[in-house]
Parts: sequence; C-alpha cells; structure tokens
Amino acid sequence: MTTNKLMKKLAILGGKKTVPHVNDALFHWPIVTDEDIAAVTAVLKNGSMSGTDITKAFEKDYAAWSGTTYALGTCNGTAALAAAMWACGVGAGDDVICPSLTYWASCAAALTFGATVHFADVDPETLCLDPDDLEHRIGPRTRAIIVVNYAAMPAALDPIVEIAHRHGVKVIEDNSHAQGSRYKGRMCGAIGDIAGTSLMAGKAFAVGEAGIITTNHRELYERCVAFGHYERTGAPSRFNPVDQQITLGDLLPFKGLPLGGVKHRMNQTCAAMGRVQLKHYPERIAEIDQAMNYFADQLDQIPGLRVIRPAKESGLSKGGWYFPLCHYDTTRISSLRAEKFAAAVRAEGVPCGNGANTPLHLHPYFHQADLFNMGKPTAIAFGQRDVRQGLGTLSVTESATDNIIQLPWFKRFDQDAIDQYAAAYGKVAAAARELV
Repeated sequence: MTTNKLMKKLAILGGKKTVPHVNDALFHWPIVTDEDIAAVTAVLKNGSMSGTDITKAFEKDYAAWSGTTYALGTCNGTAALAAAMWACGVGAGDDVICPSLTYWASCAAALTFGATVHFADVDPETLCLDPDDLEHRIGPRTRAIIVVNYAAMPAALDPIVEIAHRHGVKVIEDNSHAQGSRYKGRMCGAIGDIAGTSLMAGKAFAVGEAGIITTNHRELYERCVAFGHYERTGAPSRFNPVDQQITLGDLLPFKGLPLGGVKHRMNQTCAAMGRVQLKHYPERIAEIDQAMNYFADQLDQIPGLRVIRPAKESGLSKGGWYFPLCHYDTTRISSLRAEKFAAAVRAEGVPCGNGANTPLHLHPYFHQADLFNMGKPTAIAFGQRDVRQGLGTLSVTESATDNIIQLPWFKRFDQDAIDQYAAAYGKVAAAARELV
C-alpha cells in the first residue's frame, strides 16, 4: 500500500497517524519561569508559607483584575464555594439550585450544612444553567442559585441574576472554569453576589492547590473570613499580629475561632506564584484564544461538529478556554457514536474524549448519603423539600455524554501544527462510515 493510501486510511484501521508526534509545547501549562520560581523560593526561605502578607497582596491584585471590591484566598476552590454558601445563609432545611452538569464541588457542600440541592437542566447550546428551567424550582427556602460558567463559557448571567434577586435569592458563581472569561464585557466571577474559583494546577489560572472568593459585598466577604480564616478575625496568632477584618456585630464574639470549624488559609507559595502568573495571564490567554478560535473555525467546517464558544460580536469570551468542548451530531457523521469517533481521533495521535461531567442528580450522594447518622438521607433529614430527581428528569444534561466531544486545549498559536490536528478530525469524519 502506498504512503498516500496509508495516510488516508484511518489509523485505527491500520493507517498512518495524522499526528505521529505530540508537540508538548502546544499543551504545556502553566508556564513557569524563573520569576515564578524565585517568588515561591522566597516564601520557602522565609518560612512564611502559613502567613498572610503575600496572600493579601495577591488578593488585592486579583480583585483589581477581576473588577471586584474584595477577594479572599482559600486553600482550594471547594473551600471557596463552601464558604460562599455559608455566607449566603445556606443552612439546615434550605435548598440551593445548581446545574447537574458540573463537578461535585459546585454544590456538594450544601449537604454538610443540612441543606439539599435542587438540580436544574442546562442550555443545550452553552451547557450552562438554563434560565428557562430555573424560576419554577425556587421555593420558600431556596437560599442560593449556583451558576457555573461551565467549560469557560459564560452562563446567561443577566437573566439568572434578575430571576434570583426578584425572589430574594443570592447568586453564587462557580467560576472555576472561567478565569478571564467575560460576559457582555464584564468579568465572570464579578457579576453574581459572590463567586468561588479554583486555582488548582490544571485550571486556566493555575497556581497550585488554591482557590479564591470574589465579591462586591462587604457583609459576604466578612462572613467568608469568619467562616474559615480565624487568623483574620481579630485574635493574635503565632504567624500574624492582631488583624481584624470583621466588623459585623454578630461575628465579633467568635473571633479567634472559625465559625465553619475549618482552616481555609491559602498557602503563600500559591499566593506568590499567583502574583507572578497574574501579570502575564492576559497576554497568555489571548494567545490561547487565538489558537482555539483558529482551531474551532476549522472544525466548524466539518459536518456534524460545532465548537461550543461565544458568537462573534456577542461581548462574551472564553478566557483561558478550560475544558474545550464541541457539539457532535451523530446523524451527520454516518450515525457513528461519539465514543467511537473520539477513539478514532485519538488513534490519529490527537487528544479527544467524549462526554462531559457525569450528571450529579443521579449520584447516590444526593439521594441516599446520611452525613449526620440520622437514619435518613441528609437530602431530606432537616425537613427540606424532597427535590431528588431520577433518570429522565433532566434531558439535556443526560444526553451530554452522547452529543459532546472533548477537544485538544492549545496553549500556543502554531498555525501549521493546529492545521495538522484539525486534519485528524476531518479525516475521521470523512471515513466515519468505515467504523459504523
């Protein structure tokens, strides 16, 4: 068989790979330079990992960049979201609303407060919380709506905030996928009442195992401080002088102990790296945006593929493009299932998966878990509305695995290399009938 025929034959069927060698430089992230290493090393040499001076400087930088009044560093994004829930008054017998298509940390902490989660469906185009599936779920004890800017795509924040505030409900943004994404020109993470964001390695803004809270509301900020930052409540510690950042009268009697019984302090090695990363982040995600939009333009020309991204001139952007996804229409690709398409693309030497997060509304944690040993599921143990849902209740969410494929996440713009990766998708789509 000639080389040309081998190149046209799918690699999964014995042909040659479209991309025989992976260029690690296209995907390596985060970009760590001597500047990052020097900043982290200085913290280690000073033994100030558990201090707060550098973290406070990072918080100030991050708040200014995100367009918020306050920022509070945490040990991870899960802690940030838990503190945000407590700050919004989520407690025993309450409920929060959250899309089911997300990572568990978006909402699992609600049960640890004795609340439950009422899951909502997502918009079939953006995969973010569908505002049309929201209002009918609000009940008398709904305390917060958790809106996830999923896969770096800004959710429909204006209508969601309008619905929530009309009912006296707080909006918590889970911005863990969308550091730097914009909604109508405004920074995601600055539009709801409060936001929790993961900054862990692997995210678009990655500084280690860390998280951050952002808000424009002093009361919510102080409640997050009181929940998990005992060293900032006004009691002296071995690491810090008296440092009172809370003024609310109902919080002051508890200074020196965290009301959440947890320690949410950010390790200052992460804060030091975060300050360096933030200086270069806008420029770096601009290159990611250029690379991913160029790649998406090519994939959108392949029948059956449509990359999930904001429409041009919409005022929306995807920031760092964390977890890039693509709609997959099996009816236009010879009825080939998404998992088989993805496997064939991987055989061509190109990263490709299928599906998205496993729907949370079907997980036993939200149906059966008895966190407090009360002899009944925590989801209904405190007199909450029983909002548990089974298979068939959230149709868009449940079909996501069948209709979504995961794309390579380019960190550099290299036109020739990206052309080669796009060619692999086109090759598989053109020969899909051979795999059915």
